[in-house]
Amino acid sequence: MAFDIGGTFTDFVLAAKDAPPRFLKLPSTPDDPARAVINGFATLLDAAGIQGADLDAVLHATTVATNAIIERKGRPTALITTEGFRDVLIIGRQKRYETYDLYMDKPAPLAPRRAIFEVQERLDHHGHVIEPLDDASVDAAVRAVEAGGYESVAVALLHAYANPAHEQAVGRALAKRLPDIPVTLAASISPKFREYERTSTAVANAYVRPIVDKYVQRLEGALKGHGFQKSMFIMQSAGGLVSPEIAREQPVRIVESGPAAGVLLAAMVGAEEGADHVITFDMGGTTAKLGAVDNGEPAVTPTFEVDPVRYRPGSGLPINVPAVELLEIGAGGGSIARVDLGVIHVGPESAGADPGPICYGRGGIEATVTDANLALGYINPDFFNAGAMQLDRDAALDGIRRAVAEPLGLSVEEAAWGIHTVANGNMERAMRIVSVERGRDPRRYAIVAFGGAGPLHAARIAKSIGAPRVLAPFGAGVGSAIGLLQAAPKIESSITRVMALENGAETEIAAIYEELRKRADTDLARLGAGGSPIWTRYGYLRYRGQGYEIRATLPDGPIDATFPAAAAAAFHAAYEQAYGYHDEAAAIEAVDWHLVATLPQPAGALDLGWRAPEGAMPKPRMRPTWQPEAGGFVDTPIHDRQQLPAGAAVKGPAIIEDPESTLVVPGGMWATVTERGHILIDIGQMVADGSNAP
Repeated sequence: MAFDIGGTFTDFVLAAKDAPPRFLKLPSTPDDPARAVINGFATLLDAAGIQGADLDAVLHATTVATNAIIERKGRPTALITTEGFRDVLIIGRQKRYETYDLYMDKPAPLAPRRAIFEVQERLDHHGHVIEPLDDASVDAAVRAVEAGGYESVAVALLHAYANPAHEQAVGRALAKRLPDIPVTLAASISPKFREYERTSTAVANAYVRPIVDKYVQRLEGALKGHGFQKSMFIMQSAGGLVSPEIAREQPVRIVESGPAAGVLLAAMVGAEEGADHVITFDMGGTTAKLGAVDNGEPAVTPTFEVDPVRYRPGSGLPINVPAVELLEIGAGGGSIARVDLGVIHVGPESAGADPGPICYGRGGIEATVTDANLALGYINPDFFNAGAMQLDRDAALDGIRRAVAEPLGLSVEEAAWGIHTVANGNMERAMRIVSVERGRDPRRYAIVAFGGAGPLHAARIAKSIGAPRVLAPFGAGVGSAIGLLQAAPKIESSITRVMALENGAETEIAAIYEELRKRADTDLARLGAGGSPIWTRYGYLRYRGQGYEIRATLPDGPIDATFPAAAAAAFHAAYEQAYGYHDEAAAIEAVDWHLVATLPQPAGALDLGWRAPEGAMPKPRMRPTWQPEAGGFVDTPIHDRQQLPAGAAVKGPAIIEDPESTLVVPGGMWATVTERGHILIDIGQMVADGSNAP
């Protein structure tokens, strides 16, 4: 079983070798995320007629860590740092993400200045001791932490990535005096250079650690209470699974847990349909997440930002651990619409799961994207979430009238279309960031759309950016949960060692990877998964004199005299792909070294195997939907996706309804069911009279 906690819904998939998969969506319970999980777990077991003991594996993706940071609901956290570096979190990089904005806000640190304490010590960037650690200053810092009543502590000393001895000594002093307070050492969580990013990562880990620890322990206990006796695995940001023990100790690894699982689904669907280049579009109730798959592999970044003030690099809190490349914006079904200075704005504020959109009938009073889509006829009020929720269209219309239509002098339908269009525009801009601004030509990329609302908006967005195809996967509404079934247990170990990549460097490189392998072996022993790992090396390299690095996959096999040249060739190829050229004569400098151990997938990781329906394609129902090309409502065919056989072609305008999501096929496009049960919309295949139908 796999389950993914989102801001609005919690998604479940129960997969077996000899039966069709079972999907389930339940409203999330933000006050206690485990409650929705426990309810869904019991519901699926009862529906399948099995016990928890019958499950081979439970796989989990969660936004608990992310939400704790975004909502600033972590526990009071202290930071101990080197004397003179108390303001590192406040100063940051001194870079302005908006050069000319005089009122620019910076992200607020998770540990305020009053919670930061200094110790006397100093290392150089090679890890050599310049000033020994002063025991009296350590004792004073520990006493200050105790007096402040902090529930978690981060320790980030200057250049500890090169020599962690001083950080470890401070950690021992904290453990001796305050044994019940968890301690995060920056050298353990992120042994990399760049002090601001490393310190921010350590503080983020400490900030969410008590919350994640309590949540995971409660969840494990509840699963055992339902008879599940085997190991649970949790998705980490880089796209692999880790054990609950590791997630509790290093929760910063799971900050982008759910969105990472969705990218794995998109990579799988792209591979099945012959699309090696994919932009992933996961739109749920609270946010939309966008990522990329290049040459069949999810794009991975060595660092990412959480809780951005704006959707621009440098406006969020840096997390210095590997993660699947993602851009998250406040544009979900629950995003709130409002009028400001005569213009419609949508998001980033969200109605979330509680109270939710007006149409949910749970006390929501602000018009949202879901209310607009219901008003436009795109969503069936009697079949939302497989009919488990009855939507109130009249209430949605009234809310849109009050919030948007009357202030702008529009009809309710025009206002609803305006909300839909603005939401599309927000996501289009985000998609251009993921594609064009990051060196990807959208004309070469298919869009894989999933989440409850992704397929509803995807086709029009794809057309606006020039993407040629949209793929709506089988089970799109629970896509991230399905992506979990494609994941494997994975441990990643990394370290900063700046060095020239030249002949003779192989001895030092071999020593680096031996150290990384020892670290990885320690975590593998705690992972709770069997099998022999597959080892993968990669590094972040640059031409000497450059300020930032790019990722290159490094050669397997022995690290001998041929290794530096082979690694240089790999870097040249990666640089060529990113920038269109490379410089054979320029000296190369390696910065970060990474080693990944990937284990076989858990026994529960299965190919879902779409089952084609029997019999002929049934005649569609009809429902009025708003079609801008026609200037109003048009009777539109409504197809049941579960009744569409392979090869079925649907002419737009049309609606294809899934129990967990809705696909809108705009006029002038065709949707085709593939042999694997996914739905393909060919954006370039315009329909005039039907003569160019598939």
